[in-house]
Amino acid sequence: METMKDYLSPCGLYCGACSILIAHRENDSALKEKLARVYGMKPEDLHCTGCMSTDEKEIFPYCRVCPIKSCAAEKKIEGCHRCDDFPCAHIDGFAIPLGKKVILKSVPLRREIGTEAWALHEEKRYACPSCGVKVFRGARRCKKCGIQIEMD
Repeated sequence: METMKDYLSPCGLYCGACSILIAHRENDSALKEKLARVYGMKPEDLHCTGCMSTDEKEIFPYCRVCPIKSCAAEKKIEGCHRCDDFPCAHIDGFAIPLGKKVILKSVPLRREIGTEAWALHEEKRYACPSCGVKVFRGARRCKKCGIQIEMD
């Protein structure tokens, strides 16, 4: 069974709020279809159990070659929250604008409150305030109850 610890990433994007991980975990074929078009992949190839999974085959292909993940490994640190160079060129060049915005807020928060409290914060942040179902980063509506979700 996956835990919050499985969803910790070096970059500061909490894997538990990743649309690919959620679509895989919940076997959500409609979401997989949408994501497959975005990433130019087949829906059946969309799977992930978190970027730090010990099973390389269970990591989304883009996350397998993440320069931020490689940088943290080279520096022998958990991630950007432990790096004196944050924010750096890896963050400045992050390809997904929403992801970059989240990283720039998330890393300082993780530094401030610690990893465990940060993970709990992210779990709460990415849950529907009405029904509690897990929502992915960038979601506009809860897929269960349909309410509009406001996230920064």
